[in-house]
Amino acid sequence: MDARTFTVTELNNRIKDIFDLDPVLADVCVRGELSNYKVYPSGHHYFTLKDAESSIRCVMFKSSASKLRFRPESGMGVTAFGRVSVYPRDGAYQLYCTGIIPEGAGDLQLAFEQLKKKLSEEGLFDTKYKKPLPRFPEKIAIITSSAGAAVHDMIRILNHRWPLTKVLLLPVRVQGVEAPPEIVGAIKYANEFKVADLIITGRGGGSIEDLWAFNDERVARAVFASEIPVISAVGHEPDVTICDYVADCRASTPSNAAEIAVPDMNEFYDILSSYSARTLQSVNKSILTRREKLEAISSARVITDPSASLDNRRISLDHTRDRLVSLQENILGEKKGQHIRLAAALDALSPLKVLSRGYAIVSSSDRKSIKSAGELIAGDKISLRFSDGGAECTVDNVSTEKV
Repeated sequence: MDARTFTVTELNNRIKDIFDLDPVLADVCVRGELSNYKVYPSGHHYFTLKDAESSIRCVMFKSSASKLRFRPESGMGVTAFGRVSVYPRDGAYQLYCTGIIPEGAGDLQLAFEQLKKKLSEEGLFDTKYKKPLPRFPEKIAIITSSAGAAVHDMIRILNHRWPLTKVLLLPVRVQGVEAPPEIVGAIKYANEFKVADLIITGRGGGSIEDLWAFNDERVARAVFASEIPVISAVGHEPDVTICDYVADCRASTPSNAAEIAVPDMNEFYDILSSYSARTLQSVNKSILTRREKLEAISSARVITDPSASLDNRRISLDHTRDRLVSLQENILGEKKGQHIRLAAALDALSPLKVLSRGYAIVSSSDRKSIKSAGELIAGDKISLRFSDGGAECTVDNVSTEKV
């Protein structure tokens, strides 16, 4: 047997060359289910692609993985693109992937749903974080492309509706890989230097690829972190981006954002005109009421014949005086009768009245009234007081027997 002898490395390289020279294996599409999907610190992605009966090891290097719009996960059905080759060190063939497309929804739509779910779970869409828009913004910063029609429509509408507001354009790219960092930078700049009290960011309509900058996680987090209220105005009415969910207010179009941002001057003119008409009507009504009162006062008798009013008051005064005199006389009569009754009662209780009936007041030499015989002894000097005079006496005998 004349077989050629190879080292392991030589054999593996020979097999690798066979694989590499096969044009079919150089560009294949493989459909299957992701398994054991891992992302290494190097940025390379390693996984297995399998179906019901077989599996193949796969690798996607960092340069290709960085272009993925979604986050691959184990169990996800995908179609992988790349080439089949041999890894000489292990002597195993594997699929070197350059791209992955999820089955069903496209990769962009899947990326959108994944990021939407992630940010929603973090609370970035919660209404409690939504900041109110200023009623009369003094400065508005528009973050969009300076070349698009959207910015001209917004500026025109803002100037037409509320020319008092100053508009500052912060031009950025709104499409392509450079767009997200530029939008993020403009938002941070507006907040750092307080250039406005309201931000409008967005662009005109387009495909999901065209609008993708506003589905970027970096843009979403910058909008959420903005201290200045943000209106998201991306695309047309059906278009919805992650930025719309995170922003403080979502506008259906850039033009609608301008309408939301400022009040309509014409509406205020109508309101002021209404207030003016109502004020004029109120003033005219007040003047009419006062004119009627003035006419009523002018025709009053007190104005047309002042002396008549005085005569009536003189008559009223006389009647009042008569009532007061009569009342005073009645009071005096009552007081006089009361005085007589009290005087008679006092007179009836007067000691002099008692003395006039034959009684006398006995007092000691020191003028103290003697009320009982027990207060006296023989020889005491006493005074007797009668109704018509008195007498000084000496006690000869004292008897305490009751009469």
